[in-house]
Amino acid sequence: MALVVQKYGGTSVANTNRIKRVAKRVIERKKQGDDIVVVLSAMAGQTNYLIDLALEMQPQPDKREMDVLLSTGEQVTIALFSMAVKNLGFDAESFLGFQIPIETDTAHTKARIKNIPTDKLKRALKQGKIPVVAGFQGIDASGSITTLGRGGSDTTAVAVAVALNADVCEIYTDVDGVYTTDPNICPSARKIEKISYEEMLEMASLGAKVLEIRSVEFAMRYNMPLHVRSSFTNSPGTLVVKEDKSMEDVLVSAVTYSRDEARITVKKVPDKPGIAAALFSPISEANIVVDMIIQNTREGNLTDMTFTVPKNDLEQALEIVKKTAEKIGAEAVVGDKNIAKVSIVGVGMRNHAGVASKMFDILARHGINILMISTSEIKVSCVIDEKFTELAVRALHEGFGLDKEGFSEG
Repeated sequence: MALVVQKYGGTSVANTNRIKRVAKRVIERKKQGDDIVVVLSAMAGQTNYLIDLALEMQPQPDKREMDVLLSTGEQVTIALFSMAVKNLGFDAESFLGFQIPIETDTAHTKARIKNIPTDKLKRALKQGKIPVVAGFQGIDASGSITTLGRGGSDTTAVAVAVALNADVCEIYTDVDGVYTTDPNICPSARKIEKISYEEMLEMASLGAKVLEIRSVEFAMRYNMPLHVRSSFTNSPGTLVVKEDKSMEDVLVSAVTYSRDEARITVKKVPDKPGIAAALFSPISEANIVVDMIIQNTREGNLTDMTFTVPKNDLEQALEIVKKTAEKIGAEAVVGDKNIAKVSIVGVGMRNHAGVASKMFDILARHGINILMISTSEIKVSCVIDEKFTELAVRALHEGFGLDKEGFSEG
């Protein structure tokens, strides 16, 4: 008998019929002898609906009140699911974040989990119930409701699995696994049977929508196996596990892209010690993540500094940077939403030279200009004009042989 944590995303529980279908699926697994803990997202579209309501009240909604509002989506889902389970003759008990409690820090709308006591969940399991946990939400030390940010239900599921020392955390979604790239852009994309935590972490950070980045960080830190599967089929999905030798045989495992990027350029910044800290510290204090950074030196001890932030944070970041630019004597601040980031990922890159130059050559042959470059041991990312995103993804996928059995060896 295994202890399994199953997470179902918004599309899997988009309406009452789908919730009933998921309830049947969970019960079938329980009948096989496994103990199941279920983590649910809000119904598809519900979070966006609530955000739209908030924007009617405030152009920049209060973050504490946003958490109170957005947490209601999962409350609906876990209650309906528990009713569906009980209607089928089994017992379930629903838990909101504060009832467990899922303890977080105080960063509203982007909270991080600090601790999950397991007494209530273990008691429910011992009583033969199916514990049903609201994803995406928690409670801080002051008793305020918090939410974990977009995709936070994945993080809830993995954190619960780790806290319970579960055998596996299964992430059910509307796709049947992790693909070599987005099948909607590239029909020749292939499902990956097994991928390393490190590769999945890079893919999640680079725009792949299958798993939320913090959920992969949790899984890697505590060696919790993940199984990404479709809630609409019974076929095996993609296992996310520790790296093994066979994974290094593949040079590039996947091509990812993100249109959720924006670029900020601070022009004619004084080139002296302490300027970078003065520029980026206020952004960090606002919990805005800075990704790629480049610096171009000008004459006269001046430099241009360009960096990327999430597109949703652009307006807030611009407001902060403009204030800082005034203080440090920079000439101007410019924002640009019309960019995208394309990346190649693979643990095999560690032992192969020339991967980046091949990527640059592929993009050049298709007339795609590179605006920014970032690299690590197992990935290369390029910022390009957004209009070339799909062309770049297809070109790189074909160029590195990901449409073929066995992928590229060089």
